[in-house]
This record gives sequence, C-alpha cells and structure tokens, in this order.
Amino acid sequence: MQNMPETSLTLENLSLWYGAKQALNGISMQVPKHRITALIGPSGCGKSTLLRCFNRMNDLIEGCRTEGDILLNQQSILHEQVDMSALRRRVGMVFQRPNPFPKTIYENVAYGLRLKGVRDRRVLDEAVESALRAAALWGEVKENLWQNALTLSSGQQQRLVIARAIAIEPEVLLLDEPTSALDPIATLVIEELMCTLRQHFTLILVTHNMQQAARVSDYTAFMHQGSIVEFDETDRLFTTPRQRRTEDYITGRYG
Repeated sequence: MQNMPETSLTLENLSLWYGAKQALNGISMQVPKHRITALIGPSGCGKSTLLRCFNRMNDLIEGCRTEGDILLNQQSILHEQVDMSALRRRVGMVFQRPNPFPKTIYENVAYGLRLKGVRDRRVLDEAVESALRAAALWGEVKENLWQNALTLSSGQQQRLVIARAIAIEPEVLLLDEPTSALDPIATLVIEELMCTLRQHFTLILVTHNMQQAARVSDYTAFMHQGSIVEFDETDRLFTTPRQRRTEDYITGRYG
C-alpha cells in the first residue's frame, strides 16, 4: 500500500479461541488513523469477533482467550493491567440495532460525560449540542431534547447512539453493521455521517454490504475463515484484487 497514513491500531499475530474453537488465526494488520476501514467477508468469517477485540468485548464471553497483541497508539490493550472502562472510553462502539437508553435525548448524550464526573451544566450543554451536531441530528431534535429517545425513528436513534458514543471523544469508533436495520434513506444519512466523522475519529466498519464498503471506506480487509486474505486501499481491492479468493467473493462466486 502506497503512502499509508499514520497508524491508529496495530495487530500483531492476533489469534482468538472460544473454548476449543479457533475464531481468529494469526492476524497482523495496521489500521490507519482518521480513515474508515471496512471488514468484509462471508457470515461466520470472524468480522465481528475481530471488531470486538478492539474494545475487548470478547472478554465477556466465558472460555474466550487470545494470543498476540493489539496496540492502540503504540500501547498494548491486551495487557491484564488495562483499565477496561478507560479502554472503552477510548474505543467507542455502535451496534447493529439502535440501542438508546430509555431516557431523554439529552441524557442519552450526556450519559458518558456524567460517568466521567462532568457536572457543570454549561459544559454538558455544550458537549451535548456539539455531539448532536457532529451526528447530524441537532437540527431535528434541538427543540425536543427532553423527549424520550425511544420516540425517535430508527435512523434518528442510530444517529443518537453515535452522538452518545462520540460525546466522550473516543479515539476509535467501532461500527458493527450500523445500517443493517435501517431503510435506504436512513442508511444514506449514516453513510454520509461516517465520511464526516473520519476527520476526527478512526472508524472500523463491519458490513455485509460490499457496495457500502466500496462507497464509504478508505481501506478494506477481506476476511475468510478467521484470517485476513487481503487488506488494501478500497478502490484497489475492489478493482484489482491480488488474491483469487478476494476476487471470487467480490464478484459473487461465493459468500
């Protein structure tokens, strides 16, 4: 890859097991900073498992163990001394289905800031407005900040969840199929939002939608059976893949 930008995350021979079943096989890669990296591949290839390694969500699964290392800005995040709460503030996550808390729009966005001990109302007000603006939602909700978040549409809820995630200013934002439950118009809004957010955050996107990966990502990793088959700039991977398995997948021969 030519002139790859500064690296945000580095994976060094990362392997993962659920009990006796190996889910990831010796993955090494560098995730570029302030870019969108897409993880694509057939169901069960390890995309979401790899994504959850970046904020150690897999640690919550009994019998899960890892080998190798992941460095976030040159610091290991797999060391046993790592503060999980601090890590998950640095690495935010947005899931498949919108999951706002049953609170007001304002309190959803302020939630992480309050956990960090922010009490000053002026600081909270500014942070909430800033996050909602960054999530392209402020104009739609600014008159209804004390409305229950569950009354919003699915697309608005997903943008609210993104606002909640970025309000605490993480370094990395993980997106696990963030538009799979949304209609095409809401999907387009989220895709445009992702392209804006990469100016401030490193984004890693899991998607089953290859057209989406081609539209929004700067880099793409094609995964198969727990390994990375090919990782390259998105345009190059989709137009001139180096590996036959990559070409077979993106042309629909399997998957």
